[in-house]
Amino acid sequence: MSLPADHLIVAPVVLPLAVSGALLLLDERRHALKAGVSVATALALLAIAVWLLLAAAAAPGALAYRLGDWPAPYGIVLVVDRLSAGMLVLASVLGLCALVYALSRWNRAGPRFHALFLLLLMGVNGAFLTGDLFNLFVFFEVMLAASYGLVLHGSGAARIRAGLAYIAVNLVASLFFLIGVSLVYANTGTLSMADLARRLPLLGPAERSLFEVGAAFLGVTFLIKSSLWPLGFWLPPAYAAASAPAAAILSILSKVGVYVVVRLSLLLFGAESGASAGFGAQWLLAGGIATLAFGTFGLLAARDLARAAGFAVMISSGTVLAALGSGSAAAVSGALFYLAGSTLAAATLFLLAEILQRGRDPAASATEAVFDDEDLDPFEDDDTVVALDIPAIVALLGAAYLVCALMLAGLPPLAGFIGKLAILSGLAGAAAPAGPVAASSWLLVGALLLSGLGTLIPLLRFGIFNFWVPLEGPSPALRTAEAAALAGLVAGCLALSLWGGPALAYAEATARWLASPAGYVDAVLRETAR
Repeated sequence: MSLPADHLIVAPVVLPLAVSGALLLLDERRHALKAGVSVATALALLAIAVWLLLAAAAAPGALAYRLGDWPAPYGIVLVVDRLSAGMLVLASVLGLCALVYALSRWNRAGPRFHALFLLLLMGVNGAFLTGDLFNLFVFFEVMLAASYGLVLHGSGAARIRAGLAYIAVNLVASLFFLIGVSLVYANTGTLSMADLARRLPLLGPAERSLFEVGAAFLGVTFLIKSSLWPLGFWLPPAYAAASAPAAAILSILSKVGVYVVVRLSLLLFGAESGASAGFGAQWLLAGGIATLAFGTFGLLAARDLARAAGFAVMISSGTVLAALGSGSAAAVSGALFYLAGSTLAAATLFLLAEILQRGRDPAASATEAVFDDEDLDPFEDDDTVVALDIPAIVALLGAAYLVCALMLAGLPPLAGFIGKLAILSGLAGAAAPAGPVAASSWLLVGALLLSGLGTLIPLLRFGIFNFWVPLEGPSPALRTAEAAALAGLVAGCLALSLWGGPALAYAEATARWLASPAGYVDAVLRETAR
């Protein structure tokens, strides 16, 4: 690696951490300055993430950064490969668009919004980059602490009720994380992911059994975060109660859990892990199918669009976890491709939900916060915000909603169809020989097809209600920041569709890379030992 590449690996963690600390020193009433600094930071994070994506795609293995020049497994190591780089880009796009949307008013609905937002991005980026379980716990807690503030941002009884439940569930998950990490370290003597993969085949039966107990605790932790049914009961009410930009960025948090499950499952329990090969795969498959079913039924029963978007997040996570549990590398590559598009579409749906609800019931979307200072009132300058003409509003909102519906349902010609077709193709290949694997693969095929139909029906219902039923009052003004955020997310969805071939090829290369954990182990330990 070149010197700039070394430092760019740590930048997604250091940059938002430093800027968020600086923003805490500024007066809360300096909205314009804080907004400008935050947006500039988000743009820089996106540029860095794209650069790392290109570097990871061109590199033969993983790129490692050793903090303090300590080699693995003794020091802190940040690792960039195809999977982590792709997730960094996804988080950066979501972060930038959600932040721009918040500039319309939500960044002034409570104190320290920008600092919390950047701390959440720092935790998410660190979770994607870290190469050891201890620092994964650190970044996990930073991410959760910031998310607590964002869920409660704007105050109000509904947010407090949902936020307290969200906090309680995640505190339990953190406890499971500590138990799992303790058991893993006690039986292996290391928390480095690469070193764990190297030592696992050498464990004796007793140590291996205790290690698998620790891995099960870790699995429960991240399956809670992935919203796997029945562990994800908290997600739809919490995300629906949060403000629109907070819900949009929180949609990436469930994918942090999915990322860790994918990473650890293929790194530690792949074909090269000896007696532990395939550990937990059947549970992932069964849980993923159950999550697909629960999310689909929840979406069908939803009566407001924000809650429907929460169930769409669950369906997206269930699709990836079920594909991972199927054991098909081709299905995993399709699931990774689908993950990116469905996450962008679900985040867009959260933003649309607030705008459309504002048109139906202006009072319903107003924050219930009590402000000590009138300068913090997010609604005081609504009349001075530049608004688009009504035809442009209808066109943008309608197009954005159509893209979301097609992406989430997996219909052509958008990327959701490409991803689901790749998953189905991979499952059909895995089901070619008769046996239990074939039965489970065909069961997942049926679940995916029914889930797509079950997603399309309620989204059509919401579309008819919001775009065909006349409004009783005037149409809501679409603020410029809101329009820019929606345009950015829709552009991301369309980019995945227009360049679906290269994007799917990248996902297929990522799945092949993950299926050979020896490459990750060699790259990390060799790079850090130089």
